[in-house]
Amino acid sequence: MIPLTIADTGEENIIKKIGGRQEIKAHLENLGFVAGGAVTVVNAVGGNVIVNVKDSRIAVSKEMAQKIMI
Repeated sequence: MIPLTIADTGEENIIKKIGGRQEIKAHLENLGFVAGGAVTVVNAVGGNVIVNVKDSRIAVSKEMAQKIMI
């Protein structure tokens, strides 16, 4: 497993695990980041990533992206 921050741009990945405190997990799940779900990195700037998840484009901070394992 690797964190989302080092995923290749344009490559679809499957979310394996969401780490962090319970409120962080709940926040990410509300955004559509769930284990088994697909996520694609659209762009990465300074560690922050823009991803496609569940037909939505979402910007995620570097700290949050490091908790999303693919």
